[in-house]
Amino acid sequence: MSANQAGTAAPAAPWAGHQLGSAGYRRVLAALACAGVATFAQLYAVQGLLPLLSRDLHVTAAQAALTISAATMGLAVAVLPWSFVADRVGRVRTMGLAVILATIFGLLVPAAPNFEVLLALRALEGAALGGIPALAIAYLTEEISPRNAAAAAGAYVAGTTLGGLFGRLLAGPVADLAGWRMGTLAVSVCAAVAAAGFLLLAPGPRGFVPVRGGGGFGMVLARLVPQLRNKSLLALYAQAFLLMGAFVSVYNYLGFRLEAPPYLLPASAVALLFLAYLAGTVSSRTVAGLAVRFGRRTLLLASTALMAVGLAVTLAPALPVILVGLVLFTAGFFGAHSIASGWTGAMATSGRAQASSLYNLSYYAGSSVVGWAAGLVFQAVGWTALAAALAGLALLAAAAAATLLPPGRPRS
Repeated sequence: MSANQAGTAAPAAPWAGHQLGSAGYRRVLAALACAGVATFAQLYAVQGLLPLLSRDLHVTAAQAALTISAATMGLAVAVLPWSFVADRVGRVRTMGLAVILATIFGLLVPAAPNFEVLLALRALEGAALGGIPALAIAYLTEEISPRNAAAAAGAYVAGTTLGGLFGRLLAGPVADLAGWRMGTLAVSVCAAVAAAGFLLLAPGPRGFVPVRGGGGFGMVLARLVPQLRNKSLLALYAQAFLLMGAFVSVYNYLGFRLEAPPYLLPASAVALLFLAYLAGTVSSRTVAGLAVRFGRRTLLLASTALMAVGLAVTLAPALPVILVGLVLFTAGFFGAHSIASGWTGAMATSGRAQASSLYNLSYYAGSSVVGWAAGLVFQAVGWTALAAALAGLALLAAAAAATLLPPGRPRS
């Protein structure tokens, strides 16, 4: 080929994404599954241990729940800074740094000498973990073929449910035998192994285009403002705040209800409640296929309605019926979250990392604020009033979705 011919050669075709069934597709999902375990196992490992922690550190139920809120608030505050770092240096490198830092802080948590230090370490752990969910969907959207992105997002959310389930199931029995500190240590050690899995499995980015120059405050606003002016994106952020707030509140305080008379369940039995997460693993995969047929908004509203039904069922006094309600509630939440999180990435035409980060900021802000405030309701007036308040949040979320999100089937 002559120099002239070389100089006029057509530019390389844009990256079309890993196709379903390819080795790259499997590696992306496997790497994100490891990241999900490392993130969500650590983030919520103490949730099933809150009654034990409350007794050991002599704090109330709402104060004990601050160990969850501190981590999720740290995560909420950190998601946007992590997204801007990732725009410069890449999703994989940023996620790798985040998961390493989170694992270090997680290993320090069991050594906390008092409640105040515990909260500080949990906040730092959460801030480090903010680099994972903030970027996972953006990374997935850039590296997976658009026609397979929705299914891949559903698979990722399903994987995060398994990560959260693993952390809680491991921490509970270990804590029954050796205390809550050893329970959290066991989870952090396993998270370190998962973090190594992410670093080894994640394929190099091919769809990422770094942001060069102009990284000042003006550029930050330029990438944030379009996401905040889009009413549909704001509706999705409302779903994240309200539905996650309701979800984490149920799992924060149901253990206190079931460890008290007449149930008197031990921590290891309370940990088994989190097997209801398997319903979320199924629903988050199922709604992706149904959304193609019925539309995202329809499935989002149906999932939210299922959450409300599940809350109503938990009002029953019989333990088996309470568990059925928990399963329905969990399936509804993860169905809604799978739709809303995937829709956020698809709806953003620019600043995709920032759009996903704002979704995650709303998600974890709901976990922090509602998850703590719900404890005040529970302590004052009990489970029935708490369930009614959380059903009200689900109703607000449904109203925002019905009025601000576009109807019909998705086009991508």
